[in-house]
Amino acid sequence: MSQQAEGKPVDILLVDDNPGDIRLTREALQEGQVSSRLRVAYNGRDALALLRQAANDANMTLPDIIFLDLNLPGMNGLEILAEIKGDDRFRHIPVVVFSTSEDDRDICRAYEHSASCYVVKQSEVEKFTEVLKSLVRLLATGGQKGGQTGASTQEETGSGGN
Repeated sequence: MSQQAEGKPVDILLVDDNPGDIRLTREALQEGQVSSRLRVAYNGRDALALLRQAANDANMTLPDIIFLDLNLPGMNGLEILAEIKGDDRFRHIPVVVFSTSEDDRDICRAYEHSASCYVVKQSEVEKFTEVLKSLVRLLATGGQKGGQTGASTQEETGSGGN
């Protein structure tokens, strides 16, 4: 699924309530030189509402990838992941779980709920940026070397945040 090959930006849904992590993600995408569109949901309820709206509105698109924090207010990341993977309309969307937890139980649970990848959030900005850029580039190129570069756009949904 290479959106970049078609000249379209990679459409990313970030589900995170931490303003610092949201800011880091924006910066990493801007520095990553991959054309992308970032949508932010601050909690699971808003993320699922956005997905459902996109599935039902011909003028909206589903994200190409979802970056999901485990520790969220209300529904936790695993509950959101189960909802996403339990819905035929969203099951195909890769979900990358980002968490500060290095607990093997959290990692196993994420994969049991069909996470595409589990990434431990890096405390160092440079490491976090490199991991994020690598994931976006991998998606953008369909796993191939190369890929198009371009601008990023962002929009936010839901309550909270900046």
